[in-house]
Amino acid sequence: MWRKIGIYSLTLFFAFAILLISVLRTASVKYEVSGTLRDQKNQDESRGLKIDYFLAYPGRVLPDSPLWSLKALRDRFWLMITTDSKRRIELKILFADKRLGASEILFKKKKASEALTTLTKAEKYLEEASLEEEIIRRKGYDTTDLLYALANSSLKHYQVIRELLEFVPEDTVPLILSIQEYPKKSYERARNGILEKMKTPPDNPFDW
Repeated sequence: MWRKIGIYSLTLFFAFAILLISVLRTASVKYEVSGTLRDQKNQDESRGLKIDYFLAYPGRVLPDSPLWSLKALRDRFWLMITTDSKRRIELKILFADKRLGASEILFKKKKASEALTTLTKAEKYLEEASLEEEIIRRKGYDTTDLLYALANSSLKHYQVIRELLEFVPEDTVPLILSIQEYPKKSYERARNGILEKMKTPPDNPFDW
């Protein structure tokens, strides 16, 4: 019995150590990375719609992988140990961007159920980041960089979600249209915050 307890304890210890190392190795948050999900000469750009924002590569472990639960746990743990308010918002933008990319891949793999769940989580993260930015801005924090990141990320999310509508299953379209409201509202909050600072927000090229 004690041997089994010892083995379980060691297993949990090594799992936690791997999780912690993973968090520390990826602790540098960047909005733009070399690995991007889509070619910048996409369909919207051919229509004159260009969002100057690169989505972070979602990684090899996607929600259809048996390892996804560990990755999601890592993200939650990363947020849990992050006490700096601005840093938490940066992380939530990053997680939102990565899940958006993962959702697109899953839709293309014909895994609509997992894709919808992932897309919803992506936009929830974006909404949380937007609302948290507003809270700390009212407390006197300088959130100018966060506002621009949120505005550009929200526009990019809206663009990608709109493109999803061209190839997703027909029965998922109403749900995706409702999810599309999240980046719209996040952009509007960020735009208003930027205008309050007497600065120019990123242009909204869409018809809303």
